[in-house]
Amino acid sequence: MILVIFGVAVGCSLLSSVLASVFHIPVFVTTVAMMSVLSAIAAQIITTNGGAVGGISIPSALVKPLDNMGFKIAVLAVFWLICFFVFDFTKIGRRQKFLGGNPVCAQLTGIQVNKYAIIAFVMAGIGVGLGAFLTLVYTPSVTATTAGSIGMNIVVAIVFGGMPISGGPRSRIYSALVGGFSYILLNNILKLLIDSNIGYGVSQIVSAVFFLAVVYVTGLNYRSQMLPR
Repeated sequence: MILVIFGVAVGCSLLSSVLASVFHIPVFVTTVAMMSVLSAIAAQIITTNGGAVGGISIPSALVKPLDNMGFKIAVLAVFWLICFFVFDFTKIGRRQKFLGGNPVCAQLTGIQVNKYAIIAFVMAGIGVGLGAFLTLVYTPSVTATTAGSIGMNIVVAIVFGGMPISGGPRSRIYSALVGGFSYILLNNILKLLIDSNIGYGVSQIVSAVFFLAVVYVTGLNYRSQMLPR
């Protein structure tokens, strides 16, 4: 199961990298399009094999020992530290920031755009695989609606954390960590303040408003400063 999870996650990520780097489709557009396509494929597989209602289940005894806070924190810490080291202390991270800030200039200096784009997508695929594994540890079953909104939640979370959507030298790995916890905190606060019968819809609206506000403010701040050096 673990091998299949990581194999599918990295494979889908590599497919996205081909669309983004080889066919020169913007990464953000590729990401949104692939979310829709892959969600439809997953729903079709689950409906075909597990039925429209029942879904697919795995024996909970196999993953129940891993369903504890210590294991989850350890996985998060190890993966984040690896990403932090690669992104901030190796040439791979520095060149990826350069590509995000000015891909034309980066290519003219001799940086292989496709190579570093593929590396970035592979790292993202490993992260998706870890997320899928921990989701199954927590709930050992998959239905057509499992993790249906998590893709957009991730986009909102990294923006909350201060990560520029366009990438570049201001990109920071800790933005994902800060944004993720901030988004969870916001959702939990909204659940406490809003009636549970309408809480989900209202929380989504509030999250969207925050998302637009943060993007607008960061965009103004970026345009008012000198170009990054």
